Amino acid sequence: MKKNLPLLIACLILKIAFGQLSLKKGKIIDSLKINDSIPGTFSLYLPKQFDTREKWPLLLVIDLDGKEKQTTSLFLQGVEKEGYVMAAVHIEDSTSLTKNMIKTGKVLERVSQIIPVYENRVYAAGRGSGARYASLTPLFLKVINGVISVGAPISNTDALSLKRPFHFIGIVGKNDYAFTELMSAKKVLDRLRFPNQILVHNENSDWPANPLIQKALQFFTLKAMGDNVLAKDSLFINQVYDGDVQRINTLRSNQNFLLAEQYLGEILSVYRAHKNLDSLREIQKWIRKNKTFKAMRRTENSTFFKESLLKDDYAFYMEEDVRTHNFNNLGWWNYQMTELDKFIQGSKSFEKQMGNRLKRFVNALAEDYIELVQSEKLVDEDALAFLYMLKTLTEPNNFDFYLKLIALSAKNEDFGTALFYLEEALKRDFTDMEQLYSLENTALLRINPKFNALIAKYLKDARYRIKE
Repeated sequence: MKKNLPLLIACLILKIAFGQLSLKKGKIIDSLKINDSIPGTFSLYLPKQFDTREKWPLLLVIDLDGKEKQTTSLFLQGVEKEGYVMAAVHIEDSTSLTKNMIKTGKVLERVSQIIPVYENRVYAAGRGSGARYASLTPLFLKVINGVISVGAPISNTDALSLKRPFHFIGIVGKNDYAFTELMSAKKVLDRLRFPNQILVHNENSDWPANPLIQKALQFFTLKAMGDNVLAKDSLFINQVYDGDVQRINTLRSNQNFLLAEQYLGEILSVYRAHKNLDSLREIQKWIRKNKTFKAMRRTENSTFFKESLLKDDYAFYMEEDVRTHNFNNLGWWNYQMTELDKFIQGSKSFEKQMGNRLKRFVNALAEDYIELVQSEKLVDEDALAFLYMLKTLTEPNNFDFYLKLIALSAKNEDFGTALFYLEEALKRDFTDMEQLYSLENTALLRINPKFNALIAKYLKDARYRIKE
């Protein structure tokens, strides 16, 4: 089948001589069985230009949050444009690391049975918890040559070994709490001489722009060419290089000197084996001597220092408050969120980014504690109640925690607390009456006149009309 066939022909079913398996190009195929001994399935995506006569680089996308389709869609455009095969698998966080690594290895083995895979061009990727798991895979599976980590640092830098180096690419926003952690991890990787790049964006979103995923895959390809794993393609190298130079010039013209200088540092390591970099080094020198850049760097470093102190405070007080069920300190937490909102709504860009990072840090820390408390054989429900209350302060428009708190309070017949948080949710425009009347452990609460009166007040009607 020729590569330049029209799209309609390119999307025809590709018959693969492996049992009765039939796959389509340009479409995600779900529910492929791993093997008879390993439970679970995986999905596979073949780019439209796929041809069985060639070997293909493989990107294995890991999901731990039950959002496999959403996570896979994040990488879809990049693998299509850069000519990568993509497999995706959901890993159970409750399963042991050993069993999960065996499962991951079996998925890679199965994919290599189905399609011709480039042995030295196999990479793992993920977002959040999936990214943290992906960063561990090269330590256990020799076949993994690199990792793309979206919004998460390396799980354990102490476990890194020069005997098993791999190419690490982090993608993170300056508003993401993982930004400072990834930049710290980069220093460790540089010291160990692991090939690595951190791709930074300014978007106030957990999901990065697709071009950064594509850029990470381009960097993997350039590294493979530099290591003579893949034949050098001068047209590809020049095209990608020109795009990177254009990005640097755009950042400079917009006086976004910090991002320009950071990105320059990353691409210098990428093109070392391919290009004469004297012109880029001159640009780097010019930026570093620029007075505006120096002022920006000083302000950002000062903000990082302030952020570090606040993070230490939040980590200390949350541990203490959870351990001692310190409901009296919820007022302090509410004040802290108000102060962070002032940073976020202010006019100073570095403080806005710091405010966003710190809010996300507190939210992530609280959710980690919730998982920890729930994982215990004997759940500490007072600690859980405190954390649910805290989450209504740190993420006031996330109604999940109001509902969980109402259900937990009703279970313990603390109807006063349940009614208070019911009204708080209704004040914030929660309107799902069906969900309110189906909450677990709320049978007695649902027939409470005050419960129904609140629903009638805010939602104009209630299921039960009970006189006190």
